[in-house]
Amino acid sequence: MSLKIRLSRVGAKRQPYYRLVVTDSRSPRDGRFIEKVGTYNPRVAHDHKERLVIKEDRIKHWLGIGAQPTERVARFLSPLGLVEAPKRHEQTKQDKPRAKAQERMKAAEEAAKAAAEAADSAAS
Repeated sequence: MSLKIRLSRVGAKRQPYYRLVVTDSRSPRDGRFIEKVGTYNPRVAHDHKERLVIKEDRIKHWLGIGAQPTERVARFLSPLGLVEAPKRHEQTKQDKPRAKAQERMKAAEEAAKAAAEAADSAAS
């Protein structure tokens, strides 16, 4: 049985609230779970004490047994030193401007460099 520590949504429509649960990886997101090990409320401020409530001793127990946290849960647990922070994925091609726009940006940067060099040489 492959164990996961993941989020299970329990909030109402447009009012998300999540449980951190230990579950079999084959069970549905909001389905049967083995143990509830915390809660996450994204609707409160980042510095609010009830935004993320975790039972550290139980998480350490399940990690020791071999449960694997999902990427999101690993981000929650890494500042506490329970797991290593997940690596960020490289950005895809879709987040960059198209080829002609990149060429225009490169030309503008080169023009700005040339203008800065001309200003430096004129000042000297």
